[in-house]
Amino acid sequence: MDRRQFLGMAAKGAVGAAALGVAGCQQAGVIPAGQVQQAVQENPSLPEIKWQMATSWPLALDTIFGGAQIVAERVAAMTGGKFQIDPRAAGELAPGLEVLNVVEQGAVPIGHTASYYYVGKSPITAFGTAVPFGLTARQQNAWLYEGGGLELLQAAYKDKFGVIQFPAGNTGVQMGGWFNKEIKSVADMEGLKMRIPGLGAKVMDKLGVTVQVLPGGEIFQALQTGAIDAAEWVGPYDDEKLGFAKVTKFYYYPGWWEPGPSLEIQINLGEWNKLPQEYQEVLKTASYEANMIMMARYDAKNPGALKKILEETDVQLAPFPDDVMQASEEASLQLLDEFAAQDTDFNSILKQWMSFREEIQGWHSLAELAYMDYASKRR
Repeated sequence: MDRRQFLGMAAKGAVGAAALGVAGCQQAGVIPAGQVQQAVQENPSLPEIKWQMATSWPLALDTIFGGAQIVAERVAAMTGGKFQIDPRAAGELAPGLEVLNVVEQGAVPIGHTASYYYVGKSPITAFGTAVPFGLTARQQNAWLYEGGGLELLQAAYKDKFGVIQFPAGNTGVQMGGWFNKEIKSVADMEGLKMRIPGLGAKVMDKLGVTVQVLPGGEIFQALQTGAIDAAEWVGPYDDEKLGFAKVTKFYYYPGWWEPGPSLEIQINLGEWNKLPQEYQEVLKTASYEANMIMMARYDAKNPGALKKILEETDVQLAPFPDDVMQASEEASLQLLDEFAAQDTDFNSILKQWMSFREEIQGWHSLAELAYMDYASKRR
């Protein structure tokens, strides 16, 4: 069954708003859940499938690990329980920073991870999560779903890793991290031992930071023992759960290296190609729903968590000094130029991404930023 036939089946009997819903989602490659479910129900010969999912997340984090759970729950619901996915915490099926590797190898069929953990395999993976001083969550979704970004990344992932991926979560702009020393200027970054992944890690390296990449479940102990002086994770809700305020003194913002980081469902291409068309569409829709829900959860939960941290601990909340931000942006641009000169695939994606960023940030500075600037002054 090709996609056109599937859409015809999904829309069978649908009128009005429901039919318009299919047309409205086709550009993003997503069909509304109810119509996917209808198509599944009309094909009783679909097989029963059970997959295990490797993830990069601690079980305790109901937001980020919850993204993997949402995918599994929605897949089961839309297939009437015929397609079951069992998400497992980091370390159970694979180390937290090895998810792409085990999916690529076929050791597990599916994973939920942050693609920028794998910039050592290819720098293009940064675009799947976040690029320093890049796109916000809304802008990232616009680029992926409507700006051609997902098509570019899927073509690259298939060629380089034998994997197909879909956005399946976003945290929104992250915090700048937890520090055991005050950062008064960019000079204070020199020699700092910090947990940070992705291209942000490479920028920090240019600023003299000694970088370490650790899974989320190992950060607290590293801070507690002094193995690292600073660490970034996500934001107040997750960070409070992991206890970072108990072992650090300063909480900085913003996380310029992750202004709108996406998380991904990554599927072994061989396993993907074995799936019936209906199940492929189910996975696309479930991933899309997880992407939207996770962002909403973080936005709803972060304010209360930040208030709790500030009221119940002695942690000092502070912005990064201007010279840190300026030096970081300069180093980021230099890094992007270096990768573009070394990697033709990175250069190709970067050019398209930069063009999109310029246009959407111009629009958002006129609308979103102007409104938020006014609203923040009224507080």
